[in-house]
Amino acid sequence: MRKKRPAPGEPLERKINFCFPVKSMAVKKLFLILTLPALLAACASAPASKVPEQVTPGQPRTIPQQAAPTQAQATQQQAAPAQAQAQAQATQQQAAAPAKARRARPPVKAAAPAVEELPSVPLTADVMVKFLAAEIANQRGRWQGAYVYMLGLAQQTRDPRIARRAAEIALNARQAPEALAAVRLWRELAPASDEATQFYLGLLMLADNLTEALPLLQQKLAETRPALRGSAMLQIQRLGLRARNKAAAFNMLEDLFAPYDNIAEAHVALAQQASAMGDGARAVQEARRALALSPASELGILTLAQVLPEKEQSLRVVTDFLRANPNAREVRLAYARMLVEEKQYDAAREQFHTLLKSQPEDLTVLYALGLLGTQRNDLAEAERYLTAYLKILASHPEDERDPTQALMILSQVAEQRNDIAGALKWLDQIDPASQKTYITAQVKRAQLLAKSEKLAEARAALHETRAEGEEDRVQLLVAEAQILRSANQVEEAMTVLEAGIAKLPENPDLLYDYAMLAEKLDKLDVMETALRKVIRISPTNQHAYNALGYSLAERNMRLEEAFTLIERALSLAPEDPFIMDSMGWVQFRLGRLKEAEALLRKAYSIRPDPEIAVHLGEVLWVIGQRDDARKFWRDASTKDPKNDVLRSTLARLQVKL
Repeated sequence: MRKKRPAPGEPLERKINFCFPVKSMAVKKLFLILTLPALLAACASAPASKVPEQVTPGQPRTIPQQAAPTQAQATQQQAAPAQAQAQAQATQQQAAAPAKARRARPPVKAAAPAVEELPSVPLTADVMVKFLAAEIANQRGRWQGAYVYMLGLAQQTRDPRIARRAAEIALNARQAPEALAAVRLWRELAPASDEATQFYLGLLMLADNLTEALPLLQQKLAETRPALRGSAMLQIQRLGLRARNKAAAFNMLEDLFAPYDNIAEAHVALAQQASAMGDGARAVQEARRALALSPASELGILTLAQVLPEKEQSLRVVTDFLRANPNAREVRLAYARMLVEEKQYDAAREQFHTLLKSQPEDLTVLYALGLLGTQRNDLAEAERYLTAYLKILASHPEDERDPTQALMILSQVAEQRNDIAGALKWLDQIDPASQKTYITAQVKRAQLLAKSEKLAEARAALHETRAEGEEDRVQLLVAEAQILRSANQVEEAMTVLEAGIAKLPENPDLLYDYAMLAEKLDKLDVMETALRKVIRISPTNQHAYNALGYSLAERNMRLEEAFTLIERALSLAPEDPFIMDSMGWVQFRLGRLKEAEALLRKAYSIRPDPEIAVHLGEVLWVIGQRDDARKFWRDASTKDPKNDVLRSTLARLQVKL
């Protein structure tokens, strides 16, 4: 079958995707991105020196927890001054501990930052001219000249701030060797600067100069207070992820942490580094060693669950941990999400309810329960929790969460209750400042108006919507055409798309929808021309191959060509149930009943769509399994009693349900 867009008013397919946000302002400060650190991350991600994705307990294969910093943010943590690093380490230790312990533990005071001695540099005309020349060259995109001017000025004045600026220019241009030269000078001019040392270490890692980095890291670790040493190890391990040679970085960390074998975080860090270099067995071994040293470590169990090879093993170890440590909130959050990913929604709901009992205003949990309500089709529960989520969020203006998704879901819940006015009221609360959100809300508003038989108002709402760029214009045109199609004004819908194609002749979305309207009007030559143009413009567009192949198979014409087209679509999207349905249908048309049944059953198991059920029912009817055929047709009728394909199939086969 052809891939369908959601019709106006049709509930959107929901996918639960929980992102556990940082809950405390102290932890949020960990993720601030300074200019130089962000540029170092950009340098690390340059095409010529791409760094593999970081693997941390915050970014697990199956285990979620609080949102982990991005690569740029991780670099900021590595490169922050000593004071910020100490605060980050203290906060991270607190975040890894159970909630009750965090409340009871007094904050750890960071050491006072070292005071840099700066030279007294007279602001002469020569200094001013060179500095401005460097900045102007940089603004004009000539980084080489800017870098040379700035580095030369730093050597002339012996001012570490100018050396720092030279490093920033090189990093902005993603030139690691030049950046390292500037940072070396920066350290020479400001030997007490922890920030310069952090950048120096980061660039050494990028260059795989681990031998030079090791003694510096040993010194820093030895000078770190014991209470903060575990967190420092985790920070150092993130530096290790910058190295291209992950195995060499692991060996360096192993040597570095050897004197601290009794610290659990040392083994957590080694587990993460082993995972990054693909040594799963060693990662599991180190994670288990961390738990042996600290059996109640939430970070330890999350790391173990992350590196275990099987999901079932991860679930089991987390379940056992929670049985022994029922107040481990972060682990329970992770466990709840694991259950969601395994589609064990009732069990996940139970875990979220447990979390809500101890913290009734936890926004993450309220939102998760609202999503689970929609997933379980419990609209009352979804509305209750999402409404509470919005109320509490509004009372915390400092919280940076975006309420848009909750408002959209509540609008959808109201629509499913046929409360169009209520659905529109929820949409009214969406902030129009975000263009993407604004367009989505306006399209939904138009769909709701059309559903209320206010077609002119719906079209006017789309025409009055502010569009910025081609993507917005296409979305609005497609929405208007869909609304007209649903109102059986197919010719007018084609006129709308024709006008859009005249302005955007190479847009595959407009061409695809235009082809589908032409097919509905039985203008097969127009449909085929449009779809073949989509294929020419976008050779990997599986929907175009599938739509053309299915249309041929549906009319029982050019079946071998239809098979080839759908085969190509299936190679591009092998798990798409709609394309599986098309392949099953063309196999049926070709008389390959066994293959058709297998494909259609698989498609229906992935997506129990009424049209797939109709096709499967006809195959079963032909091979003599008529009771099973009626069962699938009844299911289709229950879900969509007005389905045209079902009606025509039953009429053609003279079947009454």
